[in-house]
Amino acid sequence: MPKVSIIGAGNWGKNLIKTFSELGSLESIVELNPSIREQMAQDYPNMRVLDNYETLLASEIDAVAIATPVPTHFSIARKFLEAGKDVFVEKPITRSVDETQQLVDIATSSGNVLMTGHLLLYQPAIKFIHDYINAGKLGQIYSLHLERKNLGTIRSVENVMWSLGVHDIAVMVYLLGSAPLKVTAHGHCGLQAGVEDSVYLNLRFKGDVLAHLHNSWLWHEKKRGTTVIGERGILHYDELAQTVTLHKKSFNSDLKVINEGEEILFSGAAQPLRVELEHFIHCIKTREIPRSGPVNALAVIEILEQAQIQLKQQ
Repeated sequence: MPKVSIIGAGNWGKNLIKTFSELGSLESIVELNPSIREQMAQDYPNMRVLDNYETLLASEIDAVAIATPVPTHFSIARKFLEAGKDVFVEKPITRSVDETQQLVDIATSSGNVLMTGHLLLYQPAIKFIHDYINAGKLGQIYSLHLERKNLGTIRSVENVMWSLGVHDIAVMVYLLGSAPLKVTAHGHCGLQAGVEDSVYLNLRFKGDVLAHLHNSWLWHEKKRGTTVIGERGILHYDELAQTVTLHKKSFNSDLKVINEGEEILFSGAAQPLRVELEHFIHCIKTREIPRSGPVNALAVIEILEQAQIQLKQQ
């Protein structure tokens, strides 16, 4: 089993530590905060708990999983890729296209695995939709509509798109199989100047497919879903209920509505984090390119960067 060190034992890092431990791949934990280190030592008494990652660069570990603050992702990931280690980085992989491209170039030239934590790609329902679309069962795809909104948690160092929308953008790229041809974004700053609470993102893909995403942390209820409108019907993924429903609604040659009811095609939740980290371990063993590997990671950051430029120009 590959040996993986976790760098960062904060709120999400703890989930990585727990899951890698259950998978039998946890080799060590790195955390700067003394109190968190002490807690980790108590929770994992047989595990090395370190206050820095420098000694790991020349160690025998196979890979690292980085769950530190986003501004540190690039420098840490670059060091481990250059040291010949496989690297998993939580989302967003970096803060810019330039930084992401550098990591992609290093991973490509060295042959190391580079994977980012686009968790939603590892929900079985999303894989089901991807396979359903690519099998041609919906016919021509017209548009995608995604939403991720709720009341809180409010952040001050990143807007709602960077906080909530990264997973959904990764899904749009994954389902449609390419980067968009055009990006447009509109947002509103209500609570803090320069930090959008609500963002509407529109992406136009080849084949004139439009993908639309609304993110908000000023919404009266939790809404999480993906809708795919196609020639032969409409698929809707309710992320809260974990169901994928086919609405058998379309149009005939006279543009008359055809409505043959609806059918739940997929139901059931999984542990997407476990699925995601199992995939990372699989890629370490096989050298397979991850589902959320360099292509998906770079496309997501390119979209975020283009959208951010437009938001700042409003």
